[in-house]
Amino acid sequence: MDDPVAAIGAYWARRHVPTNEQLRRLKRIANSAAVALTNVSLLDALIASREEAVRAKDAIIFAMASLAEVRDNETGNHIYRTQHYVRALAEAARPLFPELLDDAMIELIFKSAPLHDIGKIGVPDKILLKPGKLDAEEYAIMQTHAELGRRAIEAAEKRLGASTFLAVAKEIAFTHHERWDGSGYPRGLSKIDIPLSGRLMAIADVYDALVSERVYKKAIPHMEAVALIRSEKGKHFDPVLVDLFEATAPIFDEIHRQFIDP
Repeated sequence: MDDPVAAIGAYWARRHVPTNEQLRRLKRIANSAAVALTNVSLLDALIASREEAVRAKDAIIFAMASLAEVRDNETGNHIYRTQHYVRALAEAARPLFPELLDDAMIELIFKSAPLHDIGKIGVPDKILLKPGKLDAEEYAIMQTHAELGRRAIEAAEKRLGASTFLAVAKEIAFTHHERWDGSGYPRGLSKIDIPLSGRLMAIADVYDALVSERVYKKAIPHMEAVALIRSEKGKHFDPVLVDLFEATAPIFDEIHRQFIDP
């Protein structure tokens, strides 16, 4: 006797021969599946390419920043510390500046922070490496590094095209020596005329200068540095950011210990 299951299957197949329209639909589905698989492979390749481009960009940033660092009395760890300080402070400031500090902007500030002193490349060694206090003329020349940094990044923009990353890097390089009371440089900006990125970087940069040893100065303890920054509230620094800095000061201390100079 024939297999009843096979017989039923053969009967169903004879009664359900696909129409031409059904065949066309099946073909479209198959083609779509093939395209989808191709797109997945292409997407994987694009993601890998993008990740490689991001790694290359990060390497270029640190290479550029290191050009300034190796000519200065500071060390490469200054780059790592300041970018982590500024991110910690930006994260703390996010609830107060939600329209300015979303995830993307905080990441841009973190990534571009290493270029804050790129303009030091243009400062003469006799000033940059002087072990003692700078005189008035030397200090005026040192101050030009903010403008030189802006010009260097603008030159990159002209060659590579405008980008939000370069815009933030230029903003930080140009404004992180401005002071809340208007006594800073290079333009004497005050209060909220100073971009938020520059106000954040000002605290990160000064803190690291205070707690780090240099050939011309000794490091001071963490709590003493916190007290000094507090004393500049509303003078050198944005008063709101100083309050946030005090709240996040233990994180700053931890970052300094993590990336301590040899």
